[in-house]
Amino acid sequence: MRLEQIAAKALENVGFDRYLLSLAVAKRAKELALGNPPMVDVDPKKFKYTDIAIMEIAEGKISIEVKKSS
Repeated sequence: MRLEQIAAKALENVGFDRYLLSLAVAKRAKELALGNPPMVDVDPKKFKYTDIAIMEIAEGKISIEVKKSS
């Protein structure tokens, strides 16, 4: 699957909220950079951390919760 299709699926999984997706990708990419293993079957040396994070979100490996402040 092409990265554009994966990104579209990831965006769908976060309710089409681009800001929320960017926050989730940034947080997960940082975790990957710090040594956490990918949750998808890819070679981390062949993909950027942000691409791996988008793949994980698209496949539903990462759940994103929105906390509403009162």
